[in-house]
Amino acid sequence: MAFYSNPPCDVGVLESGEFAKACTPATGKWVLAATILGSSLAFIDGTAVSVALPVMQKDLGASVTQMQWVVEAYALLLAALLLVGGAMGDRIGRKRVFGFGIALFALASVWGGLAPSAGQLIIARALQGVGGAMMVPASLAIISASFSDDDRGRAIGTWSGFTAITAAVGPVLGGWLVTNLSWRWVFFINVPIAIVVLVILTMKVEESRNEAAQGPIDWLGAALSTLGLTGLVYGLVESGNLGFSHPGVIASLAVGVVGLVAFVWLESRLAEPMMSLKVFKSKSFSGANALTFLLYGALGGSLFFLPFNLIQVQGYSATAAGAAWLPFIIIIAVLSRWAGALIQKFGAKLPLVVGPAISAAGFALFMVPGIGGSYWTTFFPAILVLGLGMAISVAPLVTVVMGSVEQENAGLASGVNNAISRTASLLALAVFGVALLAIFNTSLDNRLDAINVPPSVELALEEQRENLAGAELPSGIDPTLARSLERAIDEAFVESFRWVMLIGALLALTASIVAMFSIENPR
Repeated sequence: MAFYSNPPCDVGVLESGEFAKACTPATGKWVLAATILGSSLAFIDGTAVSVALPVMQKDLGASVTQMQWVVEAYALLLAALLLVGGAMGDRIGRKRVFGFGIALFALASVWGGLAPSAGQLIIARALQGVGGAMMVPASLAIISASFSDDDRGRAIGTWSGFTAITAAVGPVLGGWLVTNLSWRWVFFINVPIAIVVLVILTMKVEESRNEAAQGPIDWLGAALSTLGLTGLVYGLVESGNLGFSHPGVIASLAVGVVGLVAFVWLESRLAEPMMSLKVFKSKSFSGANALTFLLYGALGGSLFFLPFNLIQVQGYSATAAGAAWLPFIIIIAVLSRWAGALIQKFGAKLPLVVGPAISAAGFALFMVPGIGGSYWTTFFPAILVLGLGMAISVAPLVTVVMGSVEQENAGLASGVNNAISRTASLLALAVFGVALLAIFNTSLDNRLDAINVPPSVELALEEQRENLAGAELPSGIDPTLARSLERAIDEAFVESFRWVMLIGALLALTASIVAMFSIENPR
């Protein structure tokens, strides 16, 4: 068993068999500082990178597919290794795993900031995902092990509030860094934060682990889930350029399906699997995770393309594009307590029917803007309604996930739901990317036919199609023709963007229907 010798904390034993410490206010503040700052690396980086993507694409001469991989590489490793990261913390120490994750994340950030090509940036993002898989589950586990039952809820609430603030700061900070310095500073800014966290962690935070977790870590399950997700994502993303009939795409998709089937088979037979399937015996838990997959898939898949629309089509600066998303995060942060009160009054089921339905309306409103117009009459209404729908959904969703399993499985339930939400975004982005590129190409062909583009110019544009709205025109063409081509490219992107938002709306509406028939109010 772990032994704690630090005087500021009184040691107690939880029902699970692990130690918890009732910390003095001074020590508790250091624990919160380390976990909040550490978690903020993932929150800030995720939202800031999304704003910087159009600028990265232009600076590195990359395609939109490569920019998809900048996001997918991080999300892929994070989703696949999240549960393994939690298991590692339980067995070898949460502080140790958290610290190693912070250090890896920082080193990968330096690589990303210095990356001379899109390929190296993608590799750096994958390493960030590995670091994030250690950081994310360990942060809350450290808080749970460091505070008594009476103080734990307040500590987690403090962590939630501050991480919401960091998530809100991310797009604005990222936009400002891109506009005034360079997109590379979106990665460099992680380094000083990581150093501060490691210093606090070393000097002020005690180690903790779950002594009841004695079995081996499910490395084979982790490998199969990573292989399965990589195969599916690679096949879907590359099908946009190669086509679904390409042997490489077919092979990749086949490997993905086989890998995931093998993963489920393995998890059903292991004594201590990475993802125990027993929690899915609960109808509400299964329904809540299906809802999570649909709603977060819609969110992550469709909104990847919003910064490209704002910056490349609408002419927003990176700072303005980051600020445009701020109302969404503020609404969720401000209304979270109110949404929690809805559960006590109506139960969790009604908000989970209404919230995704409102979110669907928000996605649908993104189909209204064309090219130009005031932010307040184009994108703001959509962001406002989507934020309201998500605010109504988040707290009840967490309540159902945690309330529909036995208490000893609460950590597993939280980890599974977190992994599913990230997997949903991962797969949805790949599918949405294929759909958007196909619609963009068809729409652009129709517009090029209408303006009688010379064959030489049309041939030059063929190589630029995968850049979507970032396509560059060949030099030396007639200015009038250039303006017509720019308009055609922008209009083709807006049309494809609208279809993607329609898919997002349909997914969110389906999530509402799933809640109606599968969610039961937890006792």
